[in-house]
Amino acid sequence: MAALLSLHPTAQAGTPEDGTFSNVLTGKVTDKVTHAIIPGASVYLPDLHVGAAADAQGNYTIKNLPKGKYIVEVHSIGYAAYTETVNVNGTTTKDFELTETLIEKNEVVITGANLATSVKKTPTPISIIRRDVLDQSISTNIIDAIAKVPGVSQLSTGPAISKPFIRGLGYNRVVVVSDGVRQEGQQWGDEHGIEVDDYNVSKIEILKGPASLVYGSDALAGVVNIVPPTPLPQGKIKGNVEANYQTNNGLMAYHADIAGNNNGFSWGAYITQKQAHDYKNKYDGYVFNSRFNNTNYGANIGINKQWGFSRLSFTSFNQHLGLVEGERNSEGRFIKPINDNGNKEEVPVTDSDNKSYSMTVPKQQINHQKLVWDNSLYLHNGGRIGLTLGYQWNNRREFGEVLHPDEPGLWLKLQTFNYAAKYYLPEMNGWQTTVGVNGMQQKNDNLGEEFLIPAYNLFDIGAFAVTSKTFNKLTLSGGVRFDSRSLRSKSLFLDADGKPAASGETKFDAFNRNFSNVSGSVGLSYEVSDHVVLKLNAARGFRAPNISELAANGVHEGTIKYEYGNQDLKPEVSTQIDGGVEFNTQHVSLTANVFYNHINNFIFSRKLFNAAGTDSIPVNDNAEGFAAFKYQQANANLYGGELMLDIHPHPIDWLHFENTVSYVRGTAVNGTDSTKNLPNIPAARWLSELKGKFKKVGGPLRNAYVGVQMDMNFAQNDVFSAYQTETTTGSYTLLNAGLGSEFVNKHNKTLFSLHFAVNNIGDVAYQNHLSRLKYAPVNEVTGRSGVFNVGRNFSVKLAIPIDFK
Repeated sequence: MAALLSLHPTAQAGTPEDGTFSNVLTGKVTDKVTHAIIPGASVYLPDLHVGAAADAQGNYTIKNLPKGKYIVEVHSIGYAAYTETVNVNGTTTKDFELTETLIEKNEVVITGANLATSVKKTPTPISIIRRDVLDQSISTNIIDAIAKVPGVSQLSTGPAISKPFIRGLGYNRVVVVSDGVRQEGQQWGDEHGIEVDDYNVSKIEILKGPASLVYGSDALAGVVNIVPPTPLPQGKIKGNVEANYQTNNGLMAYHADIAGNNNGFSWGAYITQKQAHDYKNKYDGYVFNSRFNNTNYGANIGINKQWGFSRLSFTSFNQHLGLVEGERNSEGRFIKPINDNGNKEEVPVTDSDNKSYSMTVPKQQINHQKLVWDNSLYLHNGGRIGLTLGYQWNNRREFGEVLHPDEPGLWLKLQTFNYAAKYYLPEMNGWQTTVGVNGMQQKNDNLGEEFLIPAYNLFDIGAFAVTSKTFNKLTLSGGVRFDSRSLRSKSLFLDADGKPAASGETKFDAFNRNFSNVSGSVGLSYEVSDHVVLKLNAARGFRAPNISELAANGVHEGTIKYEYGNQDLKPEVSTQIDGGVEFNTQHVSLTANVFYNHINNFIFSRKLFNAAGTDSIPVNDNAEGFAAFKYQQANANLYGGELMLDIHPHPIDWLHFENTVSYVRGTAVNGTDSTKNLPNIPAARWLSELKGKFKKVGGPLRNAYVGVQMDMNFAQNDVFSAYQTETTTGSYTLLNAGLGSEFVNKHNKTLFSLHFAVNNIGDVAYQNHLSRLKYAPVNEVTGRSGVFNVGRNFSVKLAIPIDFK
């Protein structure tokens, strides 16, 4: 608590007595049409991290606010989110009216902006997924939960491992932000997921396009900002208990959380436990070793006072997961390694093996702890100082030897210190400007007996300035940033037994690389009318090559590859232009975005061939006989767009017909027939959903919904086919459905909510183009290559809110 309170004495420029901080925002929240009160509606000021819930009479009060202009978001399930900028000065009364027209899209966003703003005023395309939407879908991890957002896809290695791709770009080109700091695990690897609990989230914001100004280098593709639950209103203590069961892989998930706020002192804690056995599909049956389990927990404390806020949070993500190798015997059955009296043998997998929740080799163990201290200090002149410090410990261990199942082969220990300092200048003639510096210091050590990347130290720092101003209906925004990164890689020598030594065979050479560049963006959003908004944005981004791209040398188990780095790689530089239009009426919503992205020195991995024209198979440390891949570069162009159409016909106000289409094409500038296409470009996709939403049903039911969805994925034939690096993928169509409702008592208080869903109703056997398991070995019996995705899957979720006070 001493650390939390340390900023308080510095905030003496204003006191409640002189009127600087003695401000209150109060009012009532009602239905715009019926004028009925809306008890429980959330009134929240994102920049201040404070809010209130409307009481039984629809009234709300937020005390001890600094004087100034703040964007306010009002939200209630069954209503469209409403945002408005309010000038708080003294006791300020502001009533809000919400509409049941869910088609409106005017939510508050904090990603990519210097201050919280509305979706309408941001020049870049941003998608928002709230907690209630996440509850209505089937997912196995945090990225799987957002993979249906247009323009967003996932590169997966089984149901436990998903990496976000935005408009055809992934890995380190997408920055994931959680608890206000960029998540730093081992993002460079195919089989390394995102270490964030999918229950500890209030909403997820996805910014598409270069976003390097605020978040540092790397965000060429965009940002996934996972926003944790916000502090409760003062005087409240609440909790939640949730459970989920899925039939396909027997997934069982349990979550509990509790939080409170007493006179500005907030606190919270949560725990999540999840386990699943092997999943199945029509072609493969049960896919051996696709099981996983998680145990995650966290806690936070914070204080909100007249001077600002300070918040300290800790999260721990702990996961065990199997690595699917896909090897089968002559009968087409998956095989597993066993210890037969000290000898390694392989035997067919049994039915009991597939339904076991116990882990077996090969497997991974991931432990990721994160501590974040976030502060905001309001000054007497109307400015604000923000300071965010984070520390992350990432331990990733791979176990692959059945004779020694508890001895890690690969063991990477990554430590990251994140820092960010910002000064939000007082508003000057309508200009909102922020200057700041942020970056990270990183250290990676090899503690195992196998080595894929070298030990290294990294330090980067960036300085930036961003600004925006609204001229009546036109909002301009832009900024500039300079980044500098230093990477020092350490040498490694191995003796005759493959152990680290002072001299011997060189596994990694020592080297130093320094990278620096300038990023910038400028954009506009123009409200042509109450129904039409036009957007245009141009941006330049920068990404230095990561340690794997520069120096990998070894077997990458989960990816079924032997990888070689390339120390001659240059930084990637992206220049992108985005254009979009939004059309919203009471019954129709249309959003269209197009983009063009040119990347100099695009980095990708390709397979190596030997002199005989077949796969190059390294001999050393490659008992599995994996083919070799090496990183190379080419100038590249990516272009495409997304289209979203939501029809809400009158007088059938409860019906929604939602359609989204996304397309991206990626080509190398001087590529030949086999090298002209970039690898890992997702197929075009069309999602169409017919959904009924019923705010009032009668009896104990409220906010009910029922829907059916078509998920059509087109064939991807534009692949990087050189050296058989990538193969084409056929088209497929999945049908999904879901229904659910809140259950309330006679006082209209929510007792619990229940959600039923089914994915892949037709039990279609398919391979997603970005599934790494499609490159597993051929089934010699069927002739089918690789492993297929999850088959039919039923899900039931139960959520019980607990109101202690």
